[in-house]
Amino acid sequence: MCRVYGVTRAGFYAWRSRERSERERQNETLAVQIRSVHFESRGTYGSPRVHQVLRQRGHQVGKHRVARLMRAHGIKARVATIRYTNRSLQRYFGSIPNQQLDLELERPDQVWVGDITYLKVGAIYRYLAVVMDKYSRRVVGWSYGPRKDVRLTLRALNKAVRTRRPDPSLVFHTDRGIEYAAGAFKERIAELGFTQSMNRPGKMTDNAFIESFFHSMKADVFHGYRFNDDDQVRSVLKSYLPFYNRARLHSSLDYVSPATFEQQARMGCQ
Repeated sequence: MCRVYGVTRAGFYAWRSRERSERERQNETLAVQIRSVHFESRGTYGSPRVHQVLRQRGHQVGKHRVARLMRAHGIKARVATIRYTNRSLQRYFGSIPNQQLDLELERPDQVWVGDITYLKVGAIYRYLAVVMDKYSRRVVGWSYGPRKDVRLTLRALNKAVRTRRPDPSLVFHTDRGIEYAAGAFKERIAELGFTQSMNRPGKMTDNAFIESFFHSMKADVFHGYRFNDDDQVRSVLKSYLPFYNRARLHSSLDYVSPATFEQQARMGCQ
């Protein structure tokens, strides 16, 4: 072996008997802290978020060192590939412009965004409708069910309204799906005094914030797992969504959770 690696026997045995350096001991301790933070995040955090949590806890450590240690110990964030489903062309009720595109966000409950995603349960699909506050990225309402229809989107909207009780000045933005353009949904928006807003034709990025949320959620708790019944999915949603709102660090919010971001905004207005 010594001949293969080009070292002397004396050098090999000296290496074996050498004590670990202070840096190696520090890395070992730091790796334990990194694994703990990764576990607390449910395995969802990559090195940038792990680094932020460590700094918040008083550890003076560089982001590159954290990344190196995570690679060395095989600690990875969960990732998923977005799967786009081709939706058939749907009849569009009326002409509703994009009312939120150039609106400057200054507070919560100024603009809400809504959308629907697919979740596989066994061999079939279920649907999750979500309402999110665009300012803080907080999920303020959601509804899960077997049918992708206006009843699903209305349940999510009404839950958000009961939870937040926003002013009538709110703008509610979605894509151009029939579930949001249907008469019953438009009537409820009008009853609340909200301004309805929809993506420009062919501009799916107009609703990018909630698409990003769906990607994060599926990467965190759905990708790589199999769910056999609705109760399992509901249990995951009831656990994950409060975690997302109150604990999960959001890079676009300067690495704080949506709830913390809203709290900071309220304190700044006082």
